Amino acid sequence: MTSAHAEPTIAELFSLRGRVALVTGGATGLGLSIAQALAEAGATTVLASRNEDSCRESAQAIAERWDTVSVGARIDVTDEQSVAAAFDRVVERFGAVDVLVNCAGINVRNAIEEVSLDDFDTVLDVNLRGSWLCCRAAARVMRPAGRGSVINLGSALSQVGIPGRTPYCSAKAGVLGLTRAAALEWAGTGLRCNAICPGPFLTEMNQPLLAEPERAQAVVGRTALNRWGELHEIRGAALFLASDASSYVTGTEIYVDGGWTAQ
Repeated sequence: MTSAHAEPTIAELFSLRGRVALVTGGATGLGLSIAQALAEAGATTVLASRNEDSCRESAQAIAERWDTVSVGARIDVTDEQSVAAAFDRVVERFGAVDVLVNCAGINVRNAIEEVSLDDFDTVLDVNLRGSWLCCRAAARVMRPAGRGSVINLGSALSQVGIPGRTPYCSAKAGVLGLTRAAALEWAGTGLRCNAICPGPFLTEMNQPLLAEPERAQAVVGRTALNRWGELHEIRGAALFLASDASSYVTGTEIYVDGGWTAQ
């Protein structure tokens, strides 16, 4: 006979059944890998980016593989009205947004004196402004429900610098500031906010480095494991932060960086 207050099992802690997860930048790369993990754990997933067709294709593949509900949607994370409309559509269709993963991001690589102001603004708009707008929209949906998990994508470059990345380093450092402040604002409401900080994963953003082996090794060589991260290696951290397994975790970051920031 079990107690009415029996502790949840590990399977229950990590289950996302009955949850609705919105993943920006979800059509490809780390966003898609995270969406796959959340779907496998039972969540209804909404993959959103400016390329709605690509999101729909990726969502269909998820739905077929894990026999779950997964849909594609359009969102421009830099546009306030687009963000609000996207959240409204998800709530109208599914009744809630329980998990938000802010994975939309871009990078510009160049020496600071060669980076245009437009490029700098664009990187900050997508990586930082976009995360802030989505956090705000999520809070407006999640507060009435009294629960929710927001996962922002920072970077190893949230903590350490690297030449030729001033826009990206600035934006990703800002993401950690956003994460901590939001977590403190939401404390006690049932909403949590944390960040995942990946190291060098071989995503579409990093594929161009393969054409320059010396530059590629200069990046990978900064990790203790001396290799690229594989896309599936982001999933454990994402599932942990999305689920009740991390119910006592808020305002912090998890580095999935091959030991880069340990050095």
